[in-house]
Amino acid sequence: MKIQYCSKCLMPSSRPRIVFTGDVCNACLWAEERKAIDYDDRAGQFAALVEKHKKHPAYDMVVPFSGGKDSAAIALNLKNMGYNPLLVTYGQLLWTEVGQHNWTSVRDHGFDILYWGVNQHVSRKLARRFFIERGHPKQHYDAGVNAVPIRTAVDLGVPLVVYAEHGESEYGGLVLSEDHRRRRDLDEVLENQVGDDARNWATDGLTEAHMFPYIYPDNVDGIEAVYFSWYFPWDIYENAQLCKEKMDFGQAQNGTNVNYHADNYWWGKSDGSFEGFDSIDDKIDDLDFYMMHIKFGFGRATRMASRLIQRGHMTREQGLELARKYDGEFPQSYLPDVLKYMDMDHREFENIVEQHRNPEIWERTDGIWQLRTPPQ
Repeated sequence: MKIQYCSKCLMPSSRPRIVFTGDVCNACLWAEERKAIDYDDRAGQFAALVEKHKKHPAYDMVVPFSGGKDSAAIALNLKNMGYNPLLVTYGQLLWTEVGQHNWTSVRDHGFDILYWGVNQHVSRKLARRFFIERGHPKQHYDAGVNAVPIRTAVDLGVPLVVYAEHGESEYGGLVLSEDHRRRRDLDEVLENQVGDDARNWATDGLTEAHMFPYIYPDNVDGIEAVYFSWYFPWDIYENAQLCKEKMDFGQAQNGTNVNYHADNYWWGKSDGSFEGFDSIDDKIDDLDFYMMHIKFGFGRATRMASRLIQRGHMTREQGLELARKYDGEFPQSYLPDVLKYMDMDHREFENIVEQHRNPEIWERTDGIWQLRTPPQ
């Protein structure tokens, strides 16, 4: 299997659902297309949308809130526009210390937050199952962050839900329709977010009742879920800056410090990357990104560098150097806690990792695994 790399960013053709036109991925094509968008007009459309759905006496919309930079930046921007969002958190599996700090900082900045803390016996069992079966221990988390905010909106009568970005547009993937760049529905959730109905997970001693937090509600009539990135310019680096400047966000500090940006703004890093501001809330995230490298041949550094290249924060040459250095870095920092969470020892863990290694992407030379088509 020969991997093609985007000539503008670093994304490979092995990324699930990505589409190439010639030698350019659809995320880079969208990055150019969005430059022509009249965001002043889009902002007016958003104001009209909020007014249309204004039914709750207190809250203007529900905002799914992970505790991370993107959902926090959305909440702050909406607040600055004069809106009162209700933040809804489906709790991380294993909170990091910096993740807890950042979540608390947002709460203390003046927001109401509903926190859904799920049954950890069920969550641990699902994390172990999905790591073994799919190499993705946060499969049920993906379902929970989709289902819980919508269920809350239904139960409280808040008809508008504002998600962050449409990842299939922004980062390369399957765009179901032009309108799906703006709105989120069950088709989008099943096709691009979860890929399965959580009711199918009721096996091995777990019942459908145990799956309740992960099941997308059936009755969503009157609920409209949209993407903030459709109405307003989307830039994850700018989101991170905003959260640090205005809400005292911290960053990961794992491994060797790295300075990749000219303004020296960020100094920390996460395992597998060169920065410390993205996906730093859950200890299991480091493993999830490592498995992405094992299964698809690109890691956390490639993922982040591509996003920063698309927004003009670094050159492709800078990104390629960082990807070659950090992609596939072993997720050592939190591994003991993660293995304990999944009730797994090192030998079982290593065997499962190798079961998910894609032989079409990897080859073993002199006892060392190497990509058949390395980043270029």
